[in-house]
Amino acid sequence: MSSRVDRVMVNDSYDDIYEFARSQNWTDGLPIVPPTEERVARMLGDRPPVKVLAQLEPQNGEATLERLAVNAVMAGCLPSYFPVIIAAAEAMADPLLGMYHVNTTTNSVGLISVINGPIRHKLGINGSYGCFGPGWHPNATIGRAIRLIQLNIGGSIPGPVSKSTMGSPWRYTGVIAENQEKNPWEPLHVERGFRPEDSTISMLGVASFCNLSDIWSRTAEDILTTLASAMRWPGIHVIRYHKGHNLIVLNPDHAAIMHRDGYSKQSVREYLFEHTKRIPLSDFSRPEQERFIKGGRVFDNTVQGAPSPDSFIVAVAGGNGGLHSLFLPSLTSSAMVTRLIPE
Repeated sequence: MSSRVDRVMVNDSYDDIYEFARSQNWTDGLPIVPPTEERVARMLGDRPPVKVLAQLEPQNGEATLERLAVNAVMAGCLPSYFPVIIAAAEAMADPLLGMYHVNTTTNSVGLISVINGPIRHKLGINGSYGCFGPGWHPNATIGRAIRLIQLNIGGSIPGPVSKSTMGSPWRYTGVIAENQEKNPWEPLHVERGFRPEDSTISMLGVASFCNLSDIWSRTAEDILTTLASAMRWPGIHVIRYHKGHNLIVLNPDHAAIMHRDGYSKQSVREYLFEHTKRIPLSDFSRPEQERFIKGGRVFDNTVQGAPSPDSFIVAVAGGNGGLHSLFLPSLTSSAMVTRLIPE
């Protein structure tokens, strides 16, 4: 594979450019920004275009800076967003993230990315009201660029390569900022070993999205009881295969109540583990029951659920006033990976 992106001459008409890109399976089905040489050069800045950052599975495509820039342009990113794209590509090359399986599985998994540090404000990445929804240019376009990179460099073509039975809206975009200002604990990136002044991206292959609504509880234990009961979910990979991560995105009000009642992030994880580690065997189908029995995971007619407290990752995002948190279990083979965003 050549280290430079091929140049293609197309009529100077948006319709012709888009139709050509669509015919080559370069798009996610939405309109693109034409990746002209001028736009790609602006995205690159003074970075060397042929520098290879990674090889991305499943086709082991070379993620050169120029190829990343092409996909960032098509997604609608501004040049100021490009450092986030660079860090995301490096994260996608980490085997812990499990991109071979994310890009080929029959599961509905998609990538979720949480941005921490000063770059949240510099780029205007939303971590408050509606952060997972539409209306925020950096959230939408950075996430879209990540997906186009999976498609055009990793080779995750729906059907021939990606066998996802249902697909997922996360396969369009899935980027938020952590709401650090409303987080009563240390932010996610500091917990994961970075300095407060660092900017990072934390990525995870998320298999499902569950809104956890508890608008009545006013104590940490009552809220955690609601959260844990919703996580005893036999159909998720973390429980069925006993590995992977559960991402818990607490809204600021739930987090504040837990902190007020003396809960740390670690004690939240321990509570959730203790209340999800045993699931009634009868909740599973007969073939699953037989598999668990043969695997030695059945105790007193219950199945081992979450493998450890460390399988729960806690972040804080969203707006105040709506007492809704999120449960985002991962694909079995995907663990959260955090990378420093270059200046």
